Amino acid sequence: MAQETLVQNELEVTPKAVAKIRQAFAKEGVTDGALRLGVLGGGCSGLSYQFKFDTRVRPTDKVYEFDGVKVVVDPKSLLYLRGMTLDYKEALLQSGFVFENPNAQKSCGCGTSFAA
Repeated sequence: MAQETLVQNELEVTPKAVAKIRQAFAKEGVTDGALRLGVLGGGCSGLSYQFKFDTRVRPTDKVYEFDGVKVVVDPKSLLYLRGMTLDYKEALLQSGFVFENPNAQKSCGCGTSFAA
């Protein structure tokens, strides 16, 4: 990966989420990459979360590191994600990543889209 500057305190990833991201990296064979978080237009509430593996860090990306797991966010997405916490919840009927976003005015039932 390219040289990057690590940023803290704008985004949080819980230890449970870090463990699940690390498991997913291992399952996919990702050894040098990051989790890319972003926001795209669309979804039932207007904006949807982007969540994918990326092997490239762009020069304008903000780079975060949580217990050895890198998370990258582009500047436009950061406007909507600043202050967000990414968590992983396990429940009887449904388990998965949860976006706790203080910038979301409303979100859909599935939790993958929101309005700001």
